[in-house]
Amino acid sequence: MSDAPLPPLFGRAVRQLHCAGVGGTGLGPLAIYLAASGYTVTGEDRDLAPDVRRQLERAGVTIGPMPDGCELLVHSSAIPADHPARVAARTRQAPMVRRGELLAEVMRGKKLVAICGSHGKTTTTAMLVTALRAAGFPAGHVLGGFFAGDALPPAAVGTNDWVVAEVDESDGTIVGFAPALTVIVNLDWDHPDHYRDPAQLEQAFVALAGRTSGPVLVNAECARSRRLVPAALKFGPEGDFAATLAGEADGLMRLQLGGRFAINAATVRTRSRFNAANATAALAAAQLMGAKLAPELLADYPGVRRRQTVLHEADGLTVIEDYAHHPSEIHALLTGLRARVAPGGRLVAVFQPHRYSRTAQFKAAFADALALADRVHLLEVYGAGESPVPGGTSAELGAELGKVAATGKVDTHAGSDADLFRVLSGDSRPGDLVAFVGAGDIDRKARAWIATLAKAPVAVVGWDGIATVLAQGLSPETKLRREEMLGPRTTMRVGGAARLYAEPASIADLQILLRGAAAQGVPVFMLGRGSNLLVPDEGVDGLVINLGHENWAKFELREGGRVWVGAGLRLKNLCGLAAKAGLSGFEFLEGIPGNVGGALRMNAGAMGGWMFDVVEEVQLMTMAGEVRTLEKSAMHVDYRHCAELHQAVALGALLRPAAEKASADVARQIDVYRRKRQESQPREPSAGCIFKNPPGDSAGRLIDRAGLKGERVGDAEVSPVHANFIVNRGQASTADVLELIRRVRARVQASAGVTLEPEVLLYGKKWEDVL
Repeated sequence: MSDAPLPPLFGRAVRQLHCAGVGGTGLGPLAIYLAASGYTVTGEDRDLAPDVRRQLERAGVTIGPMPDGCELLVHSSAIPADHPARVAARTRQAPMVRRGELLAEVMRGKKLVAICGSHGKTTTTAMLVTALRAAGFPAGHVLGGFFAGDALPPAAVGTNDWVVAEVDESDGTIVGFAPALTVIVNLDWDHPDHYRDPAQLEQAFVALAGRTSGPVLVNAECARSRRLVPAALKFGPEGDFAATLAGEADGLMRLQLGGRFAINAATVRTRSRFNAANATAALAAAQLMGAKLAPELLADYPGVRRRQTVLHEADGLTVIEDYAHHPSEIHALLTGLRARVAPGGRLVAVFQPHRYSRTAQFKAAFADALALADRVHLLEVYGAGESPVPGGTSAELGAELGKVAATGKVDTHAGSDADLFRVLSGDSRPGDLVAFVGAGDIDRKARAWIATLAKAPVAVVGWDGIATVLAQGLSPETKLRREEMLGPRTTMRVGGAARLYAEPASIADLQILLRGAAAQGVPVFMLGRGSNLLVPDEGVDGLVINLGHENWAKFELREGGRVWVGAGLRLKNLCGLAAKAGLSGFEFLEGIPGNVGGALRMNAGAMGGWMFDVVEEVQLMTMAGEVRTLEKSAMHVDYRHCAELHQAVALGALLRPAAEKASADVARQIDVYRRKRQESQPREPSAGCIFKNPPGDSAGRLIDRAGLKGERVGDAEVSPVHANFIVNRGQASTADVLELIRRVRARVQASAGVTLEPEVLLYGKKWEDVL
C-alpha cells in the first residue's frame, strides 16, 4: 500500500473506509473508484452477488466485516440504523456518511459531469463512458450500475480532470454536487418518501442546475425539464443537439444527427426510441466535454446489467429481467416488449414493487402500466429499508390492478419462491415472453427459476439407454456413438469425450435426434470444425451433433449468380469452389478453420469481412425439429452472434457473391489473405482469438503490453506471434488453458484496468462458473 497522501475527506485525513451495502449498484462502483484512488477499502453486503464480488475483489476491495482500523463508514440509504456496521461505528465514534454524500465529497475539485434525472441515467452514463473510451478521452467515471459483462469496469480513475458520475436524487444527497456539466435526462415525480410533492423534487434539480458552472443539457421532449431550466441546451429531435432514429437492424440503431453535433450520423448497439434519447444525450455531453466525435463511438456499447437482459431463450420461451420500478418505466418497457412477443405467445410480467411509499403513491399508475401485460404475477414489496405503509402493499396493488385488468389476469404471490416457481412453470407456454421487473432482488429470483427449468434429469435408463432410444428410426448412414473423444475434433486439440455423439445423414435424422434428446431431457451441443471453442477435460454431458456427413457439404450454383451452401461445408472448400466458379466476395473466409454452420452461428469475420455480409437467407431447424427459412433482414445479427441460431441448428444458406471475376483473380486475393494470416497468426493448434476486443481497443495489444507473450501454464502458451492466441505446444490440457486465461485476465485488469471477456465458447459450461 502506498503511503502517499490522499485528499482529505470532510476536512480530515482518511485512508481506511468501510462500505456497508457494497454489493449495491450505487455503492459498489464507488468502492471500486475509491480503491483505484489509493484508499484502503473494505465492504460487506448480505446479498453480494458472485459476479459483483469478483469485480470488487479484482479492484482491491476486501470483503468482510468492518475492521478495527476503519476511519470512515459509508453506507447506502437502504442500510438501516440498527445495521451492525452502523452500530459499531457509533460505538467507536467513527463518522458515517451516505453514498451520495461521499461521492459529492470525492468529486470536489474535479470537472464533474453529473448525469441525473428520473429514467435512463445509468444507461446514459454508461453510453457516455463507452463513447469517451472509444474516442480516447481519458476521463474517470463512477457508474450507478454495472456494465453487461466485465469488459468495462463500473468505475475508473482517469488521467485528465474530468469525471463522469451518475448523481442520484432519491435520498436528497443531490444537494452536495456542483458540476461542471449537468445532463438531466428527464423528470418524473418519484421518491415520495423524501419529496412530499413534485415541486420539492423539481426544486432539487433547479438548484443543481444553478450550481453548475458550465452547460446544462436537458431533454427537448421533457416539458418539465424545459420549463424548469429554460436556458439549458436541449437534446432530442428538435433540440440544439438534434437526433432522430433513422432505423434499426441487426441489434444496431442508426441516428441521424444535426444541430450543434459535429457529425451527422451515429451507430449505437442498442434498441428502442428511449435508448435513442439516451445515446443522443451521451454524444452531446461527450462533444461538450471536448471529445472528438465519430459515428462508431457507440457501435460496441456493451449495455448495462438489468436493462432488458435476456436470461433465457429456449423451447419457445424467452425470459428477460429489467430494473424498471416506476410506472413510466414499466409502461415504456412493456410497450417495447410487446413487439418482441412471438405470434400466439403472451407477455407475462413478474413484478416486484420497490418501496412501500412509491407503491402507495403511484398505485393507480402502476396498475395502468402493468395492465399492458397479458398476465401479471405480483410479488411482495421489496422494502429497501422501509416499513409498510397504508395502501403500499402488493395485495392493495393487486386489488387496484384488478379494476383495470381482465378477470384471472393477476396473481399475487405471498408465499415462497418455490411456490412462485411452480406457478410460473405450470403457467408458461411456448411463445411466451416472461419479464421479471423491479429494482429489488427479482433478478436473482429470475435466475433461480431458470435454473429449475434446466434441471430436467437424464432419464433413469442412463446414457446407454438414451443412446438406444435415440437410435430408433435413424437411417444406417447416421453415426451415433458413446464417449466419443472431442479433443481431436477441435483446433485446440484439448478436451474430453461427449457422452453421446452423432453425425446425422439427413434432415429427418437430425429431427429424430433433436426431438429424442428433448424428450429425454438431454442437452444438445453443435460441433462444426471445432474452432473457437474449448471442451472441458471431463467432456460434455449431453448429445454432441456434428454435420460431418457429405450430405451437409453441398455447393450448388443458383440463378442470379447466387450459391446454396450446406452447413457442413468447410469454409476453406467454399473459398476454393467459389474461386473455380469465378465468384468473388468469399475470400475473407480463407483460413478460418470452421464450416458454414459455425460461421453463421458466430457471424464469423476476418480481413474486414463478416459472414452475414454475403448471406441472403438461412435455412435452420429449431430444437423442436421445425425447419424454417429466414431472410437476412428478419434475423438479428451482431458481433460474433446470430440470435436466431442461438437455440437452433443452421442447415444451410443462400449466398450472394460480391461479383463475378476471373478464377485467377479470385485465387490471387485468397493467396493475399492466406499470406497475411500466416504472417500474423500462429501455426500451432489454437482456438483462434481467445478474448473479445474491448470497446475501442484490441485485446491482443493489451495482453502484449502486459508482457504476457510467451507466458505458459503446462503446454498452454500465450503465442509469441499474436498475444490474443493461446496455443497448444503439445500436451496441453483444458485445465492448463483455463488457468492461463485467468492469469491473462488478472494481469490485464491490473495493468490496464480492463477486464477481458472470452470470445471462445466453453462447451457445456458457463464462463462465469470457471473464471
